[in-house]
Amino acid sequence: MKGSTHRRCYCRDAETGKPLGKKCPKLTSRKHGSYSIRQELPPRADGIRRSFSRAGYESIKAAQVDLDHIRALLGLADSDDSEGLDQIAELLEKVADEKAPLPDIEATRRRLSHGLDLTSRLTVGEWLDIWLAGKKGRQSAISRDESNIRVHLQPRIGHVRLDRLRVTHLSEMFEAIAEANVEIAEGNAARRKAFEDLAEIAWKGREPRARRKAMKAAIAEMDPYRRIVGPATRQRVRSTMRAALNAAIAQQLITFNPAAHVELEAGRRPKALVWTEERILHWKRTGEKPSPVMVWTPEHTGLFLDHVAEDRLYALFHLVAFRGLRRGEACGQRWTDTNLEAGLLTVAKQLVVNGWEVYEDDPKTDAGARTIALDSDTVQALTRHRAQQDKDRKEWESAWVETGRVFTRENGELLHPANVTRRFIELHEEIGLPPIRLHDLRHGAATLAHAAGAGLKDIQEMLGHSSITITSDTYTSLLPEADLAIAEAAARLVPRARATAEGVPSGAGSQPGEDDESVPDGAAPWGQIGAATPPSAHAPLTQTAPDEKSEAE
Repeated sequence: MKGSTHRRCYCRDAETGKPLGKKCPKLTSRKHGSYSIRQELPPRADGIRRSFSRAGYESIKAAQVDLDHIRALLGLADSDDSEGLDQIAELLEKVADEKAPLPDIEATRRRLSHGLDLTSRLTVGEWLDIWLAGKKGRQSAISRDESNIRVHLQPRIGHVRLDRLRVTHLSEMFEAIAEANVEIAEGNAARRKAFEDLAEIAWKGREPRARRKAMKAAIAEMDPYRRIVGPATRQRVRSTMRAALNAAIAQQLITFNPAAHVELEAGRRPKALVWTEERILHWKRTGEKPSPVMVWTPEHTGLFLDHVAEDRLYALFHLVAFRGLRRGEACGQRWTDTNLEAGLLTVAKQLVVNGWEVYEDDPKTDAGARTIALDSDTVQALTRHRAQQDKDRKEWESAWVETGRVFTRENGELLHPANVTRRFIELHEEIGLPPIRLHDLRHGAATLAHAAGAGLKDIQEMLGHSSITITSDTYTSLLPEADLAIAEAAARLVPRARATAEGVPSGAGSQPGEDDESVPDGAAPWGQIGAATPPSAHAPLTQTAPDEKSEAE
């Protein structure tokens, strides 16, 4: 196909104002005017001719380079490949109309060989909207992806063309998120300090009132408290982006997934810690929790259950504390899946919160659909709860809402999981117990089962985990007395000729587990809440010393 370069200028006749064109006398100078190119393109399907034209080159050499580039693009398709030639022609027409740079030859070759649309200018933001609209699966997972897209991906890289997204774009995005974390932390600290200063200003007097007014005005101008984007959240943002780009590859929109090659800090699961006496003292002095995941001791759990024994939700808290159900699983448990006579409970449904809306869904994982055994105390608690529910049903008569759930509101309606959490916090704060989340009762159930001799596989099945790694890394924390017993037993396995205590050789006259004085006299191994607190009625049921087999394990 024909192509050419030519030189022209934009000088005009002084009298008529018309362009001089080739008649310009200055064209004899090589420095006057500029060069243009024109390349014939394959005609349209209806036979109409089309061409690529571009002007403004300073030299014929620069013009010839672009003309050769265009011919190389046209040569990517065989002469008998009418569809490929038409795609390239459409691409060049679009580039000419938009005055955009010529597309890379190798990139165009790859897109053409993969059957991708050469003229696509889809942005990352547009594709994320398309992908999210067609996404299927759990509503909770879709909501999480929507949040990641709306909060992080759309504002930062939504404008980037999908086919030009690179690893550097994503790396820069995560670096910007890390920088924003510093600003958020500083803003939160400044706001917290302002409230502390406000609390120290007296209420009475003209001057204090004026200072309080000025301080409140300054606080109103500050940014609200915000959460930083931690490593785990950044990993989830990348996971959303990776899934969306994999779908784009499947649609032949791109050929490379840059999200799969971004290096991020690992989002480690927080380790569960037990509320020992030392940790409770530190919390009371500073208000800081040693870990985001804290576990009550058996005595703490017993004190809490004794305190809430007359509460409507006692059986729910008891079930979570001993058998480790998730909050949504407990709220969604049905009587048809609960066999009190056999002492078995099947987890088949859960209630999920999306925003504030509550809907029913299947368990979180396939392993979450499980059947667990109930101890006699839990069966007794559920039996009393069912009797009270039957009584409520009679009192409400026709106003009763039949949902078939084990745990409901006073009129039979579904429980809102968030309200259950709120009630849990109110109840444990009433007696000054160290703070834990409702979900941490589940951690406590795993810890109690572990201390009672259950293996990790048993605990995994009880909790409904898909991986035993999650069980071992997150949900099991050795209770203090079990840890001490194991430490003593291990130390006595090594024979020593030299005395390790006053006049008592190591291993002489004692067996592992006998005369264990690892806990000093008067010490409170569980961390006392108050000197006057009576012993819990639940404590003997939960403080089960590990037997010889469990100690060996």
